[in-house]
Amino acid sequence: MHPAVSGGEAVLRVLVVEDEAAIRRVIVGYLEREGFQVTEAADGLTAVEMAKAQNPDVIVLDLMLPSLDGIEACRRLRIFTDAYVVMLTARTEEVDTLIGLSVGADDYLTKPFSPRELVARIRAMLRRPRAEFAADTAVVRRFGAVSIDPEAREVTLAEELVNLTRTEFDLLDVLSAHPRRVYSRGHLVDAVWGAGWIGDDHLVDVHVAHIRAKLGEDTAAPKYILTVRGVGFRMGAG
Repeated sequence: MHPAVSGGEAVLRVLVVEDEAAIRRVIVGYLEREGFQVTEAADGLTAVEMAKAQNPDVIVLDLMLPSLDGIEACRRLRIFTDAYVVMLTARTEEVDTLIGLSVGADDYLTKPFSPRELVARIRAMLRRPRAEFAADTAVVRRFGAVSIDPEAREVTLAEELVNLTRTEFDLLDVLSAHPRRVYSRGHLVDAVWGAGWIGDDHLVDVHVAHIRAKLGEDTAAPKYILTVRGVGFRMGAG
């Protein structure tokens, strides 16, 4: 990512994708008042093209969009950008949330929501406090056929590059830094999303499931990320 620079300070770029003009104006206005550089789109196809041209840091993406819905737009976005994606949905069904996150969304908000909460979520993602959990980033960590290179932010499986989102990599980075340590969901939320994040910690389970799928895990008997019943997760030997 390459944030714009204004007056010597980086200006973070946000692309807001929402087909309801009134909601879009409220979100855009609030983000601009908070100092973000904001562009907007009203449909999925336009959003994908704008993201290619503008390289935003964060994309606020509505689930229900004309021409290309948020799910498919997110799939296409993940081909070329690692921008943080916050999915907006007017529906509360769990499946919407799970589907949205499985294609690479980093977080979600259900309408109606407070613009202040949206900004808080975005700032929490951008902060990503990592010092407490950091290990030697120069050391490539190996777990069976999986290699994790924290410095290059790359993961390989049997020498083939695994395409993880930034949130997925951050979660795997925390777990692999101390492979014998069991992390609770709350601990992982603090490490990856930030202590100021407000939301449901089942996000951790969704992202763990997606990492497992990308690593070719057997869901009935995973080797790389183990579930410790009643506690949380830890790395396995692979």
